[in-house]
Amino acid sequence: MTLTIGVDIGGTKIAGGLVDLGGTVLLRARRETPARSSDGIVTAIVGVVADLVDAARAGGLGPVDSVGLGAAGLVDETRSIVRFAPNVDWKEEPLGPQVSAASGLPVVVENDANAAAWGEFRFGAGRDAHTLVAVTVGTGIGGGIIHRDQLVRGSFGMAAEFGHVVRMPEGRLCGCGRRGCWEQYASGNALLREARELAAERRSEAGILLALGDGTPEGVTGQHVTTAARDGDPVALEAFHRIGTNLGTGLADVAALLDPEVFVIGGGVSEAGELLLGPARQAFENSLLARDHRPVARVVPAELGNDAGLVGAADLARDLTV
Repeated sequence: MTLTIGVDIGGTKIAGGLVDLGGTVLLRARRETPARSSDGIVTAIVGVVADLVDAARAGGLGPVDSVGLGAAGLVDETRSIVRFAPNVDWKEEPLGPQVSAASGLPVVVENDANAAAWGEFRFGAGRDAHTLVAVTVGTGIGGGIIHRDQLVRGSFGMAAEFGHVVRMPEGRLCGCGRRGCWEQYASGNALLREARELAAERRSEAGILLALGDGTPEGVTGQHVTTAARDGDPVALEAFHRIGTNLGTGLADVAALLDPEVFVIGGGVSEAGELLLGPARQAFENSLLARDHRPVARVVPAELGNDAGLVGAADLARDLTV
């Protein structure tokens, strides 16, 4: 049995899994993510890997061949160094060599959205496609590109940073330092901001939404917006419509560049299902170049959920360390 470890390095937790050749997660381990401590995060990653190696040995599953790490940040072309991570104090961090030295295993580092895209391509919603674009809609927007069965990383390993394509010049300030980035209009943060602003303007229509919190727009959370929309709250539904529309028009721009067979939409906000994907599909089709004279890419939800990143990272490690 060929076994690899995949690790998804998140802002609150570091989740690892022992993954077999078919993409099944056989064992799991996790640690809390030390708050912005680069050394502490490396130590936690090494701990997750060690836990899984020990568990595989104790369970008679066999040796682990390699480790794949999914990191939120810019990863170099050698898949070993995190050039920059926005939520961790990593600049030119030799993450691969550090974890390899501590674990004694070959290590591959990949951008977390790329890893998730690969997981969905190999084992999830894109397994029947040869060319796809994955878009993760969470706190921000991430992405990954598969073209003719290959992960597209660009010359320097930094392709598919869709969230930071500027769609509205001089628009809202983004955490990257620029203005008008796509993720400022079609992400979880954008959904919450729209819902709060609409609730402040239309309190009489936002009864369901406001009642889920403390009665004020400021007390509304992202989960409240989804729950209220499912219960028919018009303000929450309007917030989803706006975010979905912004997502769909952005997908049309991506299609003009890459022309994929399918868009796979993942991330936490995608768990709202058709509340997001319905208006996104409509806006995508309405905005698509030469809509009546071309095939239209499918827009589908991701299937692997929170496992996409670690499964994809594990599979990439298997392929790249043979």
